[in-house]
Amino acid sequence: MIQRVAIWLSYLGALLLLPLFFDSVLAISIFNQMAIAIVFALSYNMLLGQGGMLSFGHAVYFGLGGFLAVHALVMIEFETVYFSVVLIPLVGGLIGLLAAVFIGSFSTHKAGTVFAMISLGIGELIAASSLIFVGFFGGEAGVSGDRTYGPPFFGIEFLRDVEVYYLAAFWVFLATLFMYLFTQTPAGRMANAVRDNPERAEFIGYSARRVRYISFCAAGFFAGVAGGLFALNYEFITEENLNAATSGRVLLMAYIGGLGYFIGPIIGAVILTLMNSLLSNFTDLWMLYLGILFVLTVLFLPRGFAGFIMMHQVAWIRGKLTTLAIPYLLTGIPAGVFAAAVIAMVEMSHSESDAFNFLGLSLDPGGALSWLLMLVLASASLFATRSSLPQLRAAWEGANSLPGDETE
Repeated sequence: MIQRVAIWLSYLGALLLLPLFFDSVLAISIFNQMAIAIVFALSYNMLLGQGGMLSFGHAVYFGLGGFLAVHALVMIEFETVYFSVVLIPLVGGLIGLLAAVFIGSFSTHKAGTVFAMISLGIGELIAASSLIFVGFFGGEAGVSGDRTYGPPFFGIEFLRDVEVYYLAAFWVFLATLFMYLFTQTPAGRMANAVRDNPERAEFIGYSARRVRYISFCAAGFFAGVAGGLFALNYEFITEENLNAATSGRVLLMAYIGGLGYFIGPIIGAVILTLMNSLLSNFTDLWMLYLGILFVLTVLFLPRGFAGFIMMHQVAWIRGKLTTLAIPYLLTGIPAGVFAAAVIAMVEMSHSESDAFNFLGLSLDPGGALSWLLMLVLASASLFATRSSLPQLRAAWEGANSLPGDETE
């Protein structure tokens, strides 16, 4: 119990202290994006990771929550209603919950492919409707509001991004805590059981459909909270926040981070936000690299980055985690060089300029020397990586094998 409290206090402390160490405008903007992505990805994990429901339309609840949140900002601006913008994420969560209550009433009767196809159809239907019903959705231009017209919250008018961040941090911590507590409830535990074996859950007296429905509604609520945070941060929302691209993005976050692990979507949200915010500033091909990362994750890390971290639990308990450091370096360094050389060749094939700098090297796409250098680096580093794998496997087996498993 004490250990769990310490973890949550550390999580809260990290959220509160981040702006003190990274106080630039860009850093605060990235932190705000991370906050939104974390809540959104965790809500999706409630569907797929905890409940086994593959959804291709989870952006519906995120987008609807965002749209109603922006309309709430407009109503505050014109003094139609009077309440603090601190509650805007809750407004988004309520409309996300209402949408999930309605859609889940018929979509959760089945799981698997049937559920996935229904979610895809609903997602496309809502996305198309957002371009038809212009009065509410604003058409292609979307809807915009102004958070500064709300009544000050203890003197804070949310004029600066850092003020918005601390509000987002509060909602992120609250949403994360309640989503974790949901996993500890009987409904959360049974969601795992229904995911693994719905027939057995039915045999012991639980309705698989009802369990899925409860998880579905909870996920819709927290996705709406994320949409409200998005509206509060950007002060506008468009059809793009409802479409399949947004649903696909949250799927990538959850899968890359690690489905089924509570911390997995948080890791995935951080990775994708950094790629979107930082990597996109250096290359136009960042989406290609994101796709490659997803494919490599599926092939080599099917349990995501969180699953890879948890694989070291036995070595950690046995005190042999340090024995993996050198083998990891011997494999990781040449693997990193190989990846850098391949990326350099991809960038050269895409570049339209005569020369460009890549990691301190001046590369000429039209020169044979640059291509030859990258090919030699890629070949040599690939050979070194493959040569170090037997040593890494032996170190891994030695760190994770139990005393009774050792052979003489």
